Amino acid sequence: MRRAVVALPALAAVLLGAVPASAVSASAVPASAVSAATAEGWEPAPATPWDVPAGARCDFPVHGEPVVDEVVRRVLAVGPDGSPKRVAYKGDLVVRVTNTDSGASHDADASGTAVVDYGADGSQTWFVRGPVLVGVGENGGNLPRGLYLVDGVYTLHIGPTGYKTVAMAHGTVDELCSHID
Repeated sequence: MRRAVVALPALAAVLLGAVPASAVSASAVPASAVSAATAEGWEPAPATPWDVPAGARCDFPVHGEPVVDEVVRRVLAVGPDGSPKRVAYKGDLVVRVTNTDSGASHDADASGTAVVDYGADGSQTWFVRGPVLVGVGENGGNLPRGLYLVDGVYTLHIGPTGYKTVAMAHGTVDELCSHID
């Protein structure tokens, strides 16, 4: 597992199209991580379990559940209305991805670092170093339908319609459905 890196837990569920970011609960982060992080201006950004039906990402239904979640966030810039416009994320995140038909599972280390810019139109631009889970629906991005662990140095743009574009400077893309088929 990587140390001193940024993970994207609350946003991971949004990226995967499983749950809204508003469904994230601060109680999922260990108290020791909360006190250390808040002392430095960081706040908890825990991931939530998520489910996607068969055909949405993989040919079978998939459940994702954080098994390690030490993610925190720091708001770097806010808009005139006080909403976050630029947010940094860091901390370890390992998500157990399970084929709910067969029970096969794979632990995906999604402990990447990122700064995320939020557009007024609902778009997001992620500047990432390291691995992040990305779910793509049919015709929903420049990657085929699937569930991916994207690792390296890259940007991820999520348009206002949810279309995801990965622009890789250097790295790898690991398709996770085949790991749990």
